[in-house]
Amino acid sequence: MIINRVDENFAVAPQIAPQDMAALAADGFTTVICNRPDGEEPGQPDVATMRAAAEAEGMAFHHIPISGGVFPPESVAAQRAARQRATGRTLAYCRSGTRSITLDAIANPDDHDLEERLRLAADAGYDLSALRGRVG
Repeated sequence: MIINRVDENFAVAPQIAPQDMAALAADGFTTVICNRPDGEEPGQPDVATMRAAAEAEGMAFHHIPISGGVFPPESVAAQRAARQRATGRTLAYCRSGTRSITLDAIANPDDHDLEERLRLAADAGYDLSALRGRVG
């Protein structure tokens, strides 16, 4: 499992597996966010399986699917709310982690200015410079 830490309370990852949930809980994660639509690709664990695995380890689980490079306002609001309600570390995942970090940068749950969000993403290995001029 690859975890790209953004800051002390947030990380993103490419697709994780149900059996990864125990390690995530042991590492202090309390919330998992899936940003993939169900059935996006063959072999991908379904959301019900992932939710059950997370909840079995005592973690909250949110499904906020993003597809087609579109970040609808309701998804942005859901990501912001899920992150702000989290009581510990949050891991968001998608196919590569890019949708998750992008959605979080747009949602801005920590109220950082844009340059700080871009820096945090870059430090985690994601170039979000395309958000300049599109996100405040």
